[in-house]
Order: sequence, then C-alpha cells, then structure tokens
Amino acid sequence: MEYTVTTQPTPNPNALKFVLNVPVKTTDSAIFRTSADALTVPLAAALIKLDHVTEVYFSGKFITVTQNGEGDWDAMERSIKDAILQNIAGHNPAFDIVAQKAGGGEALSGELARISAILDSTIRPALQRDGGDLQVVSLEGNVLTISYQGACGCCPHGGMGTLFAIQNILQDQYRPDIVVQLG
Repeated sequence: MEYTVTTQPTPNPNALKFVLNVPVKTTDSAIFRTSADALTVPLAAALIKLDHVTEVYFSGKFITVTQNGEGDWDAMERSIKDAILQNIAGHNPAFDIVAQKAGGGEALSGELARISAILDSTIRPALQRDGGDLQVVSLEGNVLTISYQGACGCCPHGGMGTLFAIQNILQDQYRPDIVVQLG
C-alpha cells in the first residue's frame, strides 16, 4: 500500500495537521506529551522525540503536531512526514490508552453524555477540521470544565473566542445558566 501524508495549517501557529490516507486512531483520540506517554505507540514515540515537538495528537486519519514556537516549520514538516512514513506501516490504529480517558474509560454520566452529544453535533467538527478537539472533564452544578486537545490546546483563540462560542451553544441548547471553563 502507498501511504500519503498532506499537511494542513491550523489556526494555531504552533500546530500543523498531517492528514493520512489511513487511520491513525480508530476510536477516540490520543495525546502524547512525553516519550513516556508514547512507549507503546512507536509512531507517536518517533514524533514526540523530534526537536521542538511538545505534543502529538492522534484522531481518525490525522495527526496534529504542536511545537514550542522555536522550530522552523519548513524544516520540521519534512522530518515529521519522514517519521510518519517510516512508522505508519507497522502502526496499529486500534491502540488503546485507558489512562488518557476521562473517568478511566467509563461511560459519561447522563448529563455529560447529553452535553457531549451537543458538542459532537456543533463544536467538535470545527475543532477537528482545525486539528484539535475537546474533552469534557466534569460538570459541577452549572459549571462545565473542558480541556482542549491537539491544535486547540495552546491556540490563542481557544481561551476566549472558542470558549465563548461553546458556552453560548450550550446555553442555547442545554441550560441557560451554564458556565464553561478550561480545566
């Protein structure tokens, strides 16, 4: 099989999205921030060890790579594509990392599942197009805590504009007094 990798910019200047013609993660998503995180996933290990790389995010058929802001994207892009192409043939996209799942992999409660369903149909598609996503962390009273993933993790738009949009959508479709915060 011939593997292809195309690069797409993201709104985050420190993140690039690498789109493949095969899945890199068949269920959920995964974030790797250290070599220790990536011990059981050789493709992630090859990427996280590259100079200036601070985070690698796998979802569906894309990988988002975030850097520390000190790297030259032109040089990094070639190294990242090479690492992907050298490791993709042996990659198992069905890998599972239970420790990264909210609640240890347990199903979301009824309210969190309802919120997640709203986010699935409204916010997540746009975040995923931009090389990121979000995780619902907790709901305590009317305060929803979320965490950004991938390109969204350190994006300058995430803390204000996107957070405000998420809150407005949830106030409209779920509960008028809900407050959304980053955790």
